Amino acid sequence: MKKIVLSIDGMTCSACSNGLEKYLNKQNGIIEANVNLVMANATIIYDENIVERTKLDDFVKQAGFKSLGEFKEINIESRGKKEKNHFIIFTILAIILMYISMGHMINLPIFDIIDVNTNPINYTICLFIFAIIFIIYGFDILKNGYKNLIHKTPNMDTLVGIGVLSSFLYSIYSMIMIIKGHTENIHNLYFESTAIVIYFIKLGRYLEGISKDKTKDAIQKLVKITPNQAIIKVDGEEKTVTLDEIHKGDIVICKPGEKIAVDGEIIEGVAHFDESFITGESKPANKTKGDKVIAGSINYDGYIEYKAEKIGKESTISEIVRAVIEASNTKAPIAKIADKVSGYFVPTVIIISILTFIIYLIMGYEFSYSLIRFVTILVVACPCSLGLATPLAMVVSEGICASNGILVKKNEILENAQKIDTIVFDKTGTLTYGKLKIAEIKNYSDIKEQELLQLAGSIESKGTHPIGKAFENYLEENKIEKLEVKEFENITGLGIIGKVNNQKLILGNSKILQKFNIKNIYSSEEEELTKKGNSIVYVADTSKVLALIGVNDVIRENAKEVIKELNKNNIETIMLTGDNKKTAEKIAKEIGITKIYSNVLPTEKTEVVKELKEQNRYVMMCGDGINDSPALATANIGVSVNSGTDIAIDSSDVILTKNDLRSIINLINISKKTVKNIKQNLFWAFFYNCLMIPIAMGLFTSFGISINPMIASIAMMFSSITVILNALRLRNIKIK
Repeated sequence: MKKIVLSIDGMTCSACSNGLEKYLNKQNGIIEANVNLVMANATIIYDENIVERTKLDDFVKQAGFKSLGEFKEINIESRGKKEKNHFIIFTILAIILMYISMGHMINLPIFDIIDVNTNPINYTICLFIFAIIFIIYGFDILKNGYKNLIHKTPNMDTLVGIGVLSSFLYSIYSMIMIIKGHTENIHNLYFESTAIVIYFIKLGRYLEGISKDKTKDAIQKLVKITPNQAIIKVDGEEKTVTLDEIHKGDIVICKPGEKIAVDGEIIEGVAHFDESFITGESKPANKTKGDKVIAGSINYDGYIEYKAEKIGKESTISEIVRAVIEASNTKAPIAKIADKVSGYFVPTVIIISILTFIIYLIMGYEFSYSLIRFVTILVVACPCSLGLATPLAMVVSEGICASNGILVKKNEILENAQKIDTIVFDKTGTLTYGKLKIAEIKNYSDIKEQELLQLAGSIESKGTHPIGKAFENYLEENKIEKLEVKEFENITGLGIIGKVNNQKLILGNSKILQKFNIKNIYSSEEEELTKKGNSIVYVADTSKVLALIGVNDVIRENAKEVIKELNKNNIETIMLTGDNKKTAEKIAKEIGITKIYSNVLPTEKTEVVKELKEQNRYVMMCGDGINDSPALATANIGVSVNSGTDIAIDSSDVILTKNDLRSIINLINISKKTVKNIKQNLFWAFFYNCLMIPIAMGLFTSFGISINPMIASIAMMFSSITVILNALRLRNIKIK
């Protein structure tokens, strides 16, 4: 099973994206396909044993669109000079056309040679020429509309194409009659409507393109974090190269004021770096030989040389951008509803317009009047506003989240985060920094304290729990050599075992003693240490306890503030930890959490989350370790701090790349405002169509309310622009 993101050309409205998505999902070998109108791409999961990669391009072509190959980057370009010049020229032509066709109505001076009253044939031919010019200008609309109709995926271009061609062909018939001498047909010319409808559709597309690009600005800023060029060292000489020319293992040079080009490891030099775009830490990080550097971070003050490790798509920032792109290609439940409605919208509008045309003819109205109603309905209907309502808001919000250290993997998370009423926090590494230090040792063996810590630290260094880092740091700080560890085993939720110097040692919490039938005669000493806020590590051999080691942690800087604000917003906060009750209670009391589950195994963490969900709670789980992975996957929304292990990050729905708990509050706030914005967009889109289609049908003419195709095209344009501008308001969300 493989996943690929293809760039798609030819999509102009939601009916296009919906039609392509449906077509792809019907094909044998395609497991799932999601099409994104705003990003102009399609995420396809397919079985490579059934369908070849090249066949996917064929499927896209068969659906009436064009695959531009694998989606490599976000293409945000300013509107091209050529496109802008075309728009200016046709704006001038549109004004001239309106002057010629309607100037006589308000007694504006008109050249006699094209005056409707004195030279009706010249007037008619002049309008015909203008209409031809505009049809050439809008040929892509007509072509796309026809193509999508043939492929049974009618879209907005189909509606406009049918309407424009109908009025144009009828106007040609009227022109022929005028040339034959039937000048009364001058009132049945709609060449100007044909031209102006195309002009306003083009105007709408031009403005829509600019607005869509603005929705992707935040994501594009992430792309631009890395520099375009870098200096590498080749045979002792400096050589300037592009990022594509850097290979793994190359020695890259970074001077003061420059950006790191690729992820790597410093091999020479010392410098301070600004990594705030990833870590959220405003204070520059001091780095020296052996430390890792992240692409995009700024070198403040030193000369360094570093070995390239992660290049191109492997870099940290590329992974973030890719995750954001993939998230934007997933469908939130509210978007699926809108897509379903949009899928039926175009065929319904075509049926309504045909029925209206027929009914007016049956009622005895002139053919020209019936045709105008037919064309106006087709032009005024706006599936674009319906289709853009959700994806535009989602793309804006995804970008805001990514820019502020919140990496959301699926769009549905942005919709559902506002439902959260319960947040379960892991303790170590989540509510605390997980930067543990050895605080106290109670040694009950004949082994010297430093030797005991060397044995325990060597085994702990093989594990992944944050407690192990405290032992590693102790060995490094005291320049104690790690010993070779054999028969290492991780016992989930209890501890670890290993053999050092032919001696088997058992390290973990009190429960691990029960597993190996070791009598615990030091429970009172454990209680004494836990009262001081220590996490306890028992060190034992196969028969008895050798020592108790107390390890302290530091509470995250803003944990208390975040818990207070969550409680204030009626979101219950719960601590879930494998640590002992006394330590858990001490930290919980300090930060304001009243409900605690302590001494829990990973499976028990999952059970707690399940129980909460069974109580109809909408649960968010926030953790960082392997022990948290099952609970993260079980929760309605799993949140992992970026400092966590890879498996925890893989199990989560949201990654806090800045390791800041306030990001949880920001996520919920963004979710609330995004859903509100989408509902507003959908309301205005539905309201517009519910109001304008009956007016276009002529149901309100008795009240003096009526529109023609030109007014309809303007109204349709403003409908889409209104939705786009409303979605762009999300960029003003304030992040704390």
